[in-house]
Order: sequence, then C-alpha cells, then structure tokens
Amino acid sequence: MDDMQAAAPQADRNRLLDQIPVEVTVSVGKARPIIADLLNLTSSDILPLDRRIDDQVELYIGDKLIARGELQEMEGDDSGRLAVRLTEIVSDARALS
Repeated sequence: MDDMQAAAPQADRNRLLDQIPVEVTVSVGKARPIIADLLNLTSSDILPLDRRIDDQVELYIGDKLIARGELQEMEGDDSGRLAVRLTEIVSDARALS
C-alpha cells in the first residue's frame, strides 16, 4: 500500500471524528465550604465563589483546560442566554486536534 492509499482512510477517520459533539464545561469559579455549612444550605442561601463577576471564565473538555473567556449575554432571538467570548486559547489545547 502506498502513502496515498494509507492517507485516504486516515482522512476519512478524521472527517468522522470532526462530526462528534464534545461537551465543553465553563467554570465560573470554585467554592470551598466546610461540610457542616454544605449540609445546612437551603434554597435561598448564597454560596460565594472565588472569582468576581467580571473575571475570566475557564473552558474545559473533561479536565483539560482549553480556553479562557468572558461571559456575555446573547442578543436578538437568543436574548437572555449566556455565551462566552473567547479571549485566549490555551496552547496545549491545539494538541487536541
């Protein structure tokens, strides 16, 4: 089998992989309450996070940090929905492709 024939199945596999959806998690912050405080939480309580409202958020695939960005509110028909404007792509994330 020559290089051209070997490359064709690889290209087909890559096209298939390109179509698989991936879940991206957006982290807005962390909290570190003690167990006793967690057990006493009620539906109206506020759990403070370690970040401010205008701090960047982090985007993860699994436990791999892939990017950072800013929370935005969508406009038009999607008004009220959250979105993330990317401000940085983590260099290691490019290795995922």
